[in-house]
Amino acid sequence: MRSFLRWLIPFVLNSFTKIKISGYENLPEKGGFVIAVNHLGFLDAPMAYYALDNWNLFIPVAEKWEENPLWRFLGKHLNFIFIDRFNPDLKAMREIWNRMADGQTLVIAPEGTRARDEKMAQGRPGVAYLASKKGWQIVPVAIAGTEDRIVLSNLKRFRRTEIHLTAGKPFTLPPFPRENRDEILQEYADEVMCRIAAMLPEKNRGYYAEHPKLKELLSGTINP
Repeated sequence: MRSFLRWLIPFVLNSFTKIKISGYENLPEKGGFVIAVNHLGFLDAPMAYYALDNWNLFIPVAEKWEENPLWRFLGKHLNFIFIDRFNPDLKAMREIWNRMADGQTLVIAPEGTRARDEKMAQGRPGVAYLASKKGWQIVPVAIAGTEDRIVLSNLKRFRRTEIHLTAGKPFTLPPFPRENRDEILQEYADEVMCRIAAMLPEKNRGYYAEHPKLKELLSGTINP
């Protein structure tokens, strides 16, 4: 089944999109790192399977989709982890740690849900917590052009939607904080999101459009 999906996903996406990818050289050679992405539309999740030749990856998906037979089927063959987004999910957390230790790549959208206003929302600190605690490398990836409104409009007109995937340089977060954890972890999460925002069109930056960290990145004050 996986070999069929490896053929099917690119075939379907290429039929109604034009995907341009840059930044492959920034991906670590081995797994066990995090790809952090923004989340504009329903096409974002398949992009990981389109862009990466190595499918040694997994994606956390909201637990509500586990009730859907199709999503359960896809989850089995595409390495989904169904996770409770609103409450501590220790079982899912342990599964993530174990998979990362096995060298798999975590693909995650820190926003937690897609941007219905087509702009970035504030990132949640979950990925910052994991990466800081375990010392994992993070590769920021910006996805532009997958807004549901644009994709559906182009489909109606039989037009292919142009989508851009841009991978930035990997980085690590400072060690896990001992004090003021909630505040500092949110700062870490905001840094992850700003590194993504720096590669996005201005119209999509949303919550982070005027963030001081983003301005530092755009001005070259700090290395992206």
